[in-house]
Amino acid sequence: MHNPHKITLLGTGLIGTFYTMTLHGQRGTDRIHNVCSLTDELARTFAQEWDIPKWTANLEEAITDPETDVVIIGLPNHLHKESVIMAAEAGKTILCTKPLARTAAEAKEMLTAVEKAGVFAGYLEDLVYTPKTLKSIRSVKNGAVGKVLWVRSRETHPGPHSAWFWDPKLAGGGAIVDLGCHCIEIIRNFIGKDIKPVEVMCTADTLVHPIDAEDSSICLIRFENRAIGQFEVSWTFRGGMDLRDEVAGTEGTIWLNHFLRTGFEMFTAVGEGGYVAEKAEGQTGWLFPVGDEVHELGYVNMFADMFNALDNGQTPIETFFDGYVTNAIIDACYRSAKSRQWEPVQLEIWRGQPGAAEVAPKYTDYDQEHTLVKQEKMPDGSTKLILKNKATGQIVERITS
Repeated sequence: MHNPHKITLLGTGLIGTFYTMTLHGQRGTDRIHNVCSLTDELARTFAQEWDIPKWTANLEEAITDPETDVVIIGLPNHLHKESVIMAAEAGKTILCTKPLARTAAEAKEMLTAVEKAGVFAGYLEDLVYTPKTLKSIRSVKNGAVGKVLWVRSRETHPGPHSAWFWDPKLAGGGAIVDLGCHCIEIIRNFIGKDIKPVEVMCTADTLVHPIDAEDSSICLIRFENRAIGQFEVSWTFRGGMDLRDEVAGTEGTIWLNHFLRTGFEMFTAVGEGGYVAEKAEGQTGWLFPVGDEVHELGYVNMFADMFNALDNGQTPIETFFDGYVTNAIIDACYRSAKSRQWEPVQLEIWRGQPGAAEVAPKYTDYDQEHTLVKQEKMPDGSTKLILKNKATGQIVERITS
């Protein structure tokens, strides 16, 4: 039985609320003991709502609190590096929300700081921990879909809640850094986090909002084994939050829909049902409520993994190194969106495979002269065979009854 952890929470926005709902919503003994917000009033109000004994608007005071051993960072992106370095110097366990940083250079500084200090550090990438995703990843690792060829991840919604997200100087970018970080790490988990991402092709634009950051983007990520990752992100999608993933392998396919089609649909003409779900745009008409939002979004499994790893001296599923790799891919996305060509992923640190075996075509002999390309049942009951001549390379077809 481990000793209960007393936690300092930095940030009282939406993510801080979700984190607190998760930690205080369980019967566990790990609790938030000190909370830091922009003002004493905001911190005090949050602390009173969630029965947190201490509050402050002083970042250093919160991080160095001698009564807490864990610091959870739920602050705007531009404050992540400062908070991580301060917490590492204070010898605290550090759990940092996504994205780890605004750039790979910042992320590398943070990774170096926690490793130099020898403290436990976890990357809070919640969407890797959704129940559907965790089960799907296990299936992929068990070989259910064969070799993974292509992974597509999509996150779109009408835009973030807080003003700082919309300022690229504070956030590090727009929809790519905000939503693409989720998609990239989902893609990496399915393809294999030890497979090196080598280059990206990305398009990004500002289509709706009067801002300097991109509100829409589509990106391709090529991995060393020739597998492809694809993400679609947008702050312009109307109708709520759309979270979907697809995995295509040589022997199977997985489709995941996490939020808009969960099996819970409701119509209301009066709109008196209360809170619906994150990013829901209305309270009347057809609605798609989420039964247990913090569980469906992965927060429960995420914190269980983090604290179990901490107490057992293990490595969590998501680490600061994963956050660094994600930031490096995001950097390449922004370079590609500007250059309009493939751009390399620049990784000064790589801890995966030094070289990954390529996904290769599957060859099945049909007879001594031919390789089977495809076999298909036709509407009339016959079977069509597509064959390749081994000697000439000619593609031919045959019909069998």
